[in-house]
This record gives sequence, C-alpha cells and structure tokens, in this order.
Amino acid sequence: MTMARLSRRDGTARQRINRAPSPLLARGLPWLTILLGSLLPGLLLIASAPVLPPFGFLIFVAWRQLRPGLLPIWSGLPLGLFDDLYSGQPFGSAVLLWSIAAIALDLIEARLPWRNFLTEWLVAIGLIVAYIVLSLALANMAGAAVSLPVIVPQIVISVLSYPLVGRVVAMADRFRLTPFMVLR
Repeated sequence: MTMARLSRRDGTARQRINRAPSPLLARGLPWLTILLGSLLPGLLLIASAPVLPPFGFLIFVAWRQLRPGLLPIWSGLPLGLFDDLYSGQPFGSAVLLWSIAAIALDLIEARLPWRNFLTEWLVAIGLIVAYIVLSLALANMAGAAVSLPVIVPQIVISVLSYPLVGRVVAMADRFRLTPFMVLR
C-alpha cells in the first residue's frame, strides 16, 4: 500500500518513495488508546463519587466517529470487557453499553453519512449521557444505592471534555498514518 500526501501549495498528490504507514501501528493504535483511556480514571484520582469522565468510552466514541470503519462492530465486546475489569462497574455492563453504542453509531453512520461538528457532538452527548445514566442504573440493580444527582458533575465534565478527547484522537490518527521508511 502506498501513501499519497497532498502538497500544501498546489493540492496535487505526490508519492513518497520507500514510505508507508506501519500496519501494526495503523491497526493497533486505536485499540491501545482506548485501553489506556479505560485505565486513566483509576490512575488519576480515587474519589467517593464519580468525577472523572469515562475516558475509555469517550475515546471509543471518538474513534468510531472519526473513522467509522476502523473498529469493527464487535469491538465493543472486548473493549467493554477490559473496561469492566478496571472501572469497578458490575461485570458485563460496559460490554453491553459499549456494544449498544457501537451499533447506534453504525446506524447513525448509515443514516447520516455527512455530518459536521455540531451533529457529531450532539450524538456524542446523547451517547455519553445515556452511558453514564445506564451505568448508574446497572450499578443500582447490582446493589449500589446511588442517586442520580451524584453523577451530574461527571456528566457535565464528560460532555465538555469530549471535544478535547476528539482532538487528541485526531492527533493519534495523524500519528497512526505517519509514513515510515520501508526496508525490503
């Protein structure tokens, strides 16, 4: 696979000899960033109430919106399983909710192939709020006794931090497609 790069001045594509993106980096970096995002809330702060956003889920949504065909539809299962191991949620809740989010994003991609920042952010807001509220409901069904106002700060912080997470994912995507020297 060759990598075409657009020239900034005239808009023409030019080939770079002996340069191609790393297949391992191109396929593995999205998975790795989501896994690291799932670990991040537990590493930064330990609190009695949820404050930090679910970074793994935010990164998952950002990758699915930025590159719809990059992660397969079934990717919510293993990534949600990993998130369940480290988030403290009842086992299987992230598997269910991430899989539903992947299906919802796939349906939205089929219905609205051309979107802008506002529609992407509104879709992300809906998914983030639904994910956090349904996570609370599943935790309460498993025996927790937490009221809805406790998660309001987490919802607000998550919604407001999503554009920043999307920017970080876009930078990771640019790095993912960086051409490296090919030795033959």
